[in-house]
Amino acid sequence: MKSKGALIVNLLFWLGIGTIIGLGILESKIKTNWFDLWVTFGYYGIINVSLFFINSLILIPDVIKKRQRSWLYLFLIIGLIAVTVALKLGIALMYPEIILQHTFRGKIVETSYFNFIVKSFFVSGFFVVISALLKFAADWFSNERIQRNLESQKKDMELQFLKSQLNPHFLFNSLNNIYSLAYQKSDKTADAILKLSEIMRYMIYESNDSWVALSKEVEYVQSYIELQKLRFKDGAAVELKLNGEIDAQRIVPLILISFVENAFKHGVANDPEDPIRINIIANQKILHFSITNKKNKTNKDAMGGVGLNNVERRLQLLYPDRYKLNIVNSATHYTSELMLDI
Repeated sequence: MKSKGALIVNLLFWLGIGTIIGLGILESKIKTNWFDLWVTFGYYGIINVSLFFINSLILIPDVIKKRQRSWLYLFLIIGLIAVTVALKLGIALMYPEIILQHTFRGKIVETSYFNFIVKSFFVSGFFVVISALLKFAADWFSNERIQRNLESQKKDMELQFLKSQLNPHFLFNSLNNIYSLAYQKSDKTADAILKLSEIMRYMIYESNDSWVALSKEVEYVQSYIELQKLRFKDGAAVELKLNGEIDAQRIVPLILISFVENAFKHGVANDPEDPIRINIIANQKILHFSITNKKNKTNKDAMGGVGLNNVERRLQLLYPDRYKLNIVNSATHYTSELMLDI
């Protein structure tokens, strides 16, 4: 199927040709009958239009693109032009008083057969060149549309894959935490399971949408923090500050959680003097998110892992040129800072 761009280009071309012919008839101011107009424009119109579409619909697709034989195409197109010139010459021989004569400044001027043949050759060549240009333009528009669709499908598939990675990754870590509580026969186990069920409800149902309200995403982060606090006897040391407008601004779901999860996994979460610090500042256009955690020296895992690699790739796909991510990995602390244009 042709793209809209290609159809518009073809339509404009034929409207232009029709306009030129109509203006030519009006400009001549010749009182003529319908038969003369049919001979002058009808026969030639059929020949030129046939030449146009034979070239664009048959010769270029079959000979140039499919068979890739430029020499054969050149031979066929020269032959086709010769046939059209012969047909036009035949019409001129049948109706010389209509075809070869025209009025110029009140005088009848007669065109020689040689000049007529030369003119017919250039007119046929014009339609061949224009049909080729429009055909290549149509193919370009079509290929661009196909390429955009393929890129969009690839992007959607990659995002689904990234999201499918993120959910099991989060679930695996949370179940490990709940297992630790159950193993210790902690009274917090039931609360942890309940909190996890609330989080999973968000992940399964609400996060399936392409965009969610920022307030929902922040509530999800808060629920995750509450779940993590159940791991520790005296609760986790976390400072969460919310400033600005945490409202219905739209954000891609599950963007912030990886940073928070990374802080709990690799950082020290039970030091009241050096807690995990989370700041979220938002207005209707900008979201500023930052999180800092003290490094856990006994944790030998590399900082980042699947979660942060995942979220950075999602940012590249969903917020191209609309985000800034700054990671500071010092000797004692790890800081992630994200700026989003929302």
